[in-house]
Amino acid sequence: MRAFELTAPATVAEALDSPGTFLAGGTTLVDLMKLDVLTPQRVLDINGLPLRGIDTGDGLRIGALERMADIAAHPGVYPAISRALLLSASQQLRNMASIGGNLMQRTRCTYFRDVTTPCNRREPGSGCPALGGANRMHAVLGTSDKCVATHPSDVAVALVAFDAGVRLAGPDGERTVKLTDFYRTPGDTPHVEHDLRPGELITEVVVPPLDWATHSTYVKVRDRQSYEFALCSAAVALDVRDGIVADARVAAGGVATVPWRLTAVEAALRGKPATEESFTAAAALATDGARPLSENAFKLSLLPRTIVRALLEVTEGSR
Repeated sequence: MRAFELTAPATVAEALDSPGTFLAGGTTLVDLMKLDVLTPQRVLDINGLPLRGIDTGDGLRIGALERMADIAAHPGVYPAISRALLLSASQQLRNMASIGGNLMQRTRCTYFRDVTTPCNRREPGSGCPALGGANRMHAVLGTSDKCVATHPSDVAVALVAFDAGVRLAGPDGERTVKLTDFYRTPGDTPHVEHDLRPGELITEVVVPPLDWATHSTYVKVRDRQSYEFALCSAAVALDVRDGIVADARVAAGGVATVPWRLTAVEAALRGKPATEESFTAAAALATDGARPLSENAFKLSLLPRTIVRALLEVTEGSR
């Protein structure tokens, strides 16, 4: 790790006026600094800022510095969000990591984290070794010839399913951006990962109210049962009335360069019986446009099966 200056702004305004890299839980930033992937000259410890609190009065409003463990344990948090948090990392990391930091975490692609190899996210124009290299964990959706790295966050998948957004504060004031617009697929600019403008800070996560969000879950498929990133995951919510799906929310993780909302699957579920047959037919649409690599074509069958498993979990006992 290289030498850096550490300061602790006392207010949001002070933080926005101070150039540097924000430090919350540090569970991603410190790792990348140790690897020399990130080498900030100045780090701003923002843990003293008033960016906490969980309000469940009208949807969900979660302060950016709320810890993952505390959010997961809150009784008013939607089940899919809570479960996604509980399946993220270890208990120790969940006690430290903030929700804002989790949404901003960088890819776990081994080429990105190894400064001795090229990486278009780290050094634009240097190349993407994963295209022809070790790519079992990589994306099949939202990829480009410049980058195929998956987005690592579990909870971002659940939040995308619920149309969540982030409230941002910056030099030009405040704004709210939906997560589906906040995250950027790599295209020709894989180093541009999100719509966070220079000097901006996430202050809050905002989830719109949804009456049937209690009928939701998050399923994560991974190589081992703890402390592992997803090979594939699915966040789903269903509104079932008299055995018919009135509405649905479906998003996937571990298979795309950003948390991937599956609107075609949602549309195919609406108006259909809440049965495994209907779920299987709808989930088959999840891989439309997929581009498998040499080692990850198995995700084309794993993704629909994961979605069906999640849908069956949500409807268990009600079909």
